Amino acid sequence: MAAPKPAGVVEGELEIREVSPYTQALAKRVIRKIDTRVLLIMFVTYNLNFMDKTILSSAAVFGLTDDNHLKGTQYSWVSSIFYFGYLAFEYPTTILIQRLPIGKYLSGVTLLWGAVVACTAACTSFGGLATCRFLLGVAEATISPAFVYVTSTWYTRDEIPARTGVWFAGNSCGGFIASLLAYGIGQIKGPLHPWQWMFIIFGVVTSIWSVVIFFFLPDTINQAGFLTEEEKQYAEDRVVTGGTGRTDPINSQWKIDQVYECLLDPKTYFFAAMSVLTQIPNGGTQGFQNLALKSFGFSSLESTLVVLPASVIAMTTILGTGWLASKYRNITTFLIVAVVIPPVVGSAIIFSVKTKGVRLFAYYLMQTGPAAIPLALGLVSSNYKGVTKKMTVTAILFLTYCAGNIAGPQTFKSSEAKRGYPTAFKVILICYGLVVVVAMAFRAYLMLVNKSRDRKEGAATIEAPAIPGKTDLTAEDYEDITDLKTPGFRYRM
Repeated sequence: MAAPKPAGVVEGELEIREVSPYTQALAKRVIRKIDTRVLLIMFVTYNLNFMDKTILSSAAVFGLTDDNHLKGTQYSWVSSIFYFGYLAFEYPTTILIQRLPIGKYLSGVTLLWGAVVACTAACTSFGGLATCRFLLGVAEATISPAFVYVTSTWYTRDEIPARTGVWFAGNSCGGFIASLLAYGIGQIKGPLHPWQWMFIIFGVVTSIWSVVIFFFLPDTINQAGFLTEEEKQYAEDRVVTGGTGRTDPINSQWKIDQVYECLLDPKTYFFAAMSVLTQIPNGGTQGFQNLALKSFGFSSLESTLVVLPASVIAMTTILGTGWLASKYRNITTFLIVAVVIPPVVGSAIIFSVKTKGVRLFAYYLMQTGPAAIPLALGLVSSNYKGVTKKMTVTAILFLTYCAGNIAGPQTFKSSEAKRGYPTAFKVILICYGLVVVVAMAFRAYLMLVNKSRDRKEGAATIEAPAIPGKTDLTAEDYEDITDLKTPGFRYRM
């Protein structure tokens, strides 16, 4: 029988030590404080982000299309043009995220987007609506990439999938809240129309929330007033040991060599493919969900209520798969496949069956699909090192996200409204089916890369322990090195 290892032993090149009860208590205290401050702010902000973006769908069944004299495909373009603004500002904002104080920058763009939402109530034409939606896209383009940056700043690779799932679940939670509020606001009688009240109320709430972000979201770990000096040092060490590197003003400087490395990395194009294929379905159903439900035979008010279970299904799926991806390191690609299979079945039922109740059930099946993109975001945060490289792939991912969301609404043809938009749901089936192929091919590629690294470096160097205090950190550990140049780095699948 092998003798037990002493308190300090050497495994490969790493010296592993026992963790004291004090350090364990410190670890729990730090993560609890980060969750209750940083994660909570991101969750609430993402709720508002989704509510303001998708309120257009509810407004459409409460007079917006008539009051703005929208004809033919104009409503589809009002839905799509948001992503042209998003697309135009996506790459510039990833550079600004690195260079500006993140808390203050997020506060500023949140104030801007709230003002744009409120001003949408004054629109009376297609041109006015299109302008507001474009500006809203510009304002909201910062939120998702900034949250990817913030998540990787504060959390370890094991924690990132679950935390990404939590703040991304704000999408579904926001959809649930927006539907309830839209039902209540939809019954307001004068002096303004219900759709105008929707934009005013949501816009004002968002603008007020920007003040909370300004004062309570720290720009860096060192500026976190809710942590003690000891806790700040521990918070930094934990993301260096078990995360994807330290984020600070020096490491956040833009590095062109990391941009080139990102563009030459095959992983980038797998993520881009999954992004566009998941967002074509998302773009269409997001802007047309109420109109699609009306085409099934529901009234305007009923369409705002029957969508509520869809939000619950999506939120539960996002949270559940995020938790699983954090608990089991290498099942994320399998989870992506699992969440897109029900939408494949659901979309097939919708364009082949005409029964109202069956189509509603099929629509609910489709609500697991939105969980694919936060799972992919978690993989991005876990599998890329180097601040510039990570922000570059994030920009590419959200550029393809925009492309998918621009194309999605165009698959919903107004001429097919009475037939339940069969073309759109056929496209959704094809896109989600291709996601299965891409996810499995990506998994095979990552397995090959990891095996190649095992052969070159030896298995003993895989995955340093993720608890500060178990290993000694050197100055090199705090440097901004990419994943391709980090010995012992293995990709999560």
